[in-house]
Amino acid sequence: MTVQWFIAMIAAMSLYHSAMAETITVTDIAGRQVDVTVPVKRAVLGEGRQLYIIAALDRENPAEHIVGWRKDLIEADPATYQAYLEKFPAFGKIPAFEGLEQSLIDIETTIAQKPDIVFLNLETKRAVEEAAYIEKLGGLNIPVVYVDFRNDPETNTEPSIRLFGKLFGKEDRAEEFIDFRAAEIAKITDRLAAENPQRPKVFIDRAAGFYEDCCHSFGNSNFGAMVEFAGGNNIAKDLIPGTFGQINAEQVIVSSPDHIIITSAMWDAYVPGGRWVPVGPGADRDEIRQKLKFYPTRAAYLGIAAQKTGAFHAVWHQFYNSPYQFVAIQQMAKWFHPDLFSDVDPDETFRTLHDRFLPIDYQPGYFGSLSE
Repeated sequence: MTVQWFIAMIAAMSLYHSAMAETITVTDIAGRQVDVTVPVKRAVLGEGRQLYIIAALDRENPAEHIVGWRKDLIEADPATYQAYLEKFPAFGKIPAFEGLEQSLIDIETTIAQKPDIVFLNLETKRAVEEAAYIEKLGGLNIPVVYVDFRNDPETNTEPSIRLFGKLFGKEDRAEEFIDFRAAEIAKITDRLAAENPQRPKVFIDRAAGFYEDCCHSFGNSNFGAMVEFAGGNNIAKDLIPGTFGQINAEQVIVSSPDHIIITSAMWDAYVPGGRWVPVGPGADRDEIRQKLKFYPTRAAYLGIAAQKTGAFHAVWHQFYNSPYQFVAIQQMAKWFHPDLFSDVDPDETFRTLHDRFLPIDYQPGYFGSLSE
């Protein structure tokens, strides 16, 4: 093999890969027109939990094209992070920066990684604009794309999945996931439409154990909308104008909800020793029930209908920020209408999702209930 032949081969391969790449224009969830070279090879994730969809699109090596991310997955969902880390040790080498969902990214870390793209949550848009990050990154030919699984997931989940699919060259896989998700939601909504059962009143105790005070909840979106999809009546939908908010204990008592849904997670990184309920992959059901026993004693729940029947339930908080919301919808439907959905198995649904789309094994533990 001559040196000249080797150089010619390298040049030919470079031309081949250049030919495979192209620049396309996409519309992100903020409605912006963005030029991106695809398929994306180097991405910075403004939220680490965006891995939930990236792994579903690329189960062979989801760490391969992530060159920087926020630490939220590591801290808010440590069991999932450990499962991916054991399967793909490269996750442990990805530069990570601090901050919550609404926080700005670390722009120095981002620029140092020379990414092809930066994915940001829609709710960071105002802060990003004020900091002129779009212009700063754009000056270095680093495009920014907004996605949303949290602020208005009923509207934006499918378009966000399609964006990831298009940009990573996994469009067929994205459509397959979207079809699976839609079919699992329809198992609930179609039957509710046909049977039209009476809807129980429901209050969602948002991020229980992360907040010490009461009563954080959801308006008519996110978990609030999931309750409605599942055949419940979210008592806060007319009290909280946006996605997130807080109502007072007296309003909960007067409404006397039939079910209390606690959204929580393993939050030792945020609130060591807190009253959070450790739902999530591999969680211990006895521990879930033990920590859930505190919630009927809260002042906001004294004497309400749910306290009399023990209808207090815990659900993995991360469903609020992932494309897996349909699993939570199925579980809530079983709590609200056990006879109507006796044949629906949310654990089996989530296991099937893992088997078909994800590179890690399913571990139950995402739900718990005092009334079981």
